[in-house]
Amino acid sequence: MSLLAGIDIGGTKCAVSLGKEGMGGIDIIAKQRFATPPSPELALARIEEALRQLLGELAGTYEEEGHKSGPALAGIGISCGGPLDSRRGIILSPPNLPGWDGIEVVDYFSRRFQVPAGLQNDANACAVAEWKWGAGRGLENVIFLTFGTGMGSGLVLNGRLYSGTNDMAGEVGHMRIEDEGPVGYGKAGSFEGFCSGGGIARLARAKAIEAHARGERPAYCPQASDLAGVTAERVGLSARQGDPLAVEVFRLVGSKLGKGLSLLIDVLNPQLIVIGSIYARQQALLDETLFEVLKAETLPYSLNVCRIVPAALGEQIGDYASLSVAAYQLEQLREG
Repeated sequence: MSLLAGIDIGGTKCAVSLGKEGMGGIDIIAKQRFATPPSPELALARIEEALRQLLGELAGTYEEEGHKSGPALAGIGISCGGPLDSRRGIILSPPNLPGWDGIEVVDYFSRRFQVPAGLQNDANACAVAEWKWGAGRGLENVIFLTFGTGMGSGLVLNGRLYSGTNDMAGEVGHMRIEDEGPVGYGKAGSFEGFCSGGGIARLARAKAIEAHARGERPAYCPQASDLAGVTAERVGLSARQGDPLAVEVFRLVGSKLGKGLSLLIDVLNPQLIVIGSIYARQQALLDETLFEVLKAETLPYSLNVCRIVPAALGEQIGDYASLSVAAYQLEQLREG
């Protein structure tokens, strides 16, 4: 049984977790979450403080139970938005973390805690978590899609995480699905433009403007003044309640999701595609159109061996993701 630490560094919040990994998976036994401090120096110090506090509390619990000592920390995993250099353990100016320019985060934590540490972008970390402990357990070829605020992916191919030449593999949100459409990843008509929280909201606002011009009042935006408040969650609620325009929005999103997945299935021939966040919550609104497009667009031999499922780790996947980076790093070291 290994004691692992996971560090999730986000633009607004950070989380530090401890997990016990055994044969059947991993149990999260302690966690701290806090607002991301305003500078990398303050953030790293605050994360270190939180981890030491969690380790100290765990040791105290074992002493109270009559044990001489608890399990020793085996490794640290760090999950963060890209760009980053996973091989050197450096965070490279993520857009949601101003001032984090060339931060040697792996060296910082491995030196202070005297254990191996690893770094991966958040999509890769989620892919490893689902592969090791979630829906993809025991498989060799697994794709994870974020489908949340943005659209990114992590690729596990032939039993190993594939991050590309410089950690840019899996940036599927940048693929252009249509010549025109909502802007995502800086590109109109991109996969992220259609299949992300922001993309769904932009698409729904455009449909609402057209509806108001026809004298209609969609349930998710009954007044033109309501446009700014349109979100993917709000449109999904209206669609589940039967609002025709909201249903149309999600049918369109489902078709573009199918088109993007068909490309991934044809190129990578995976056994499983795991989709997080919005898909897990709105699967009933997306699946019919999604599978219609997949059957029309995808090579049958490839589609027949690929399942598409929501993330098994659910809303806790971010905590499991950083812990999975620690576990994966230790496995790579053991393999040499």
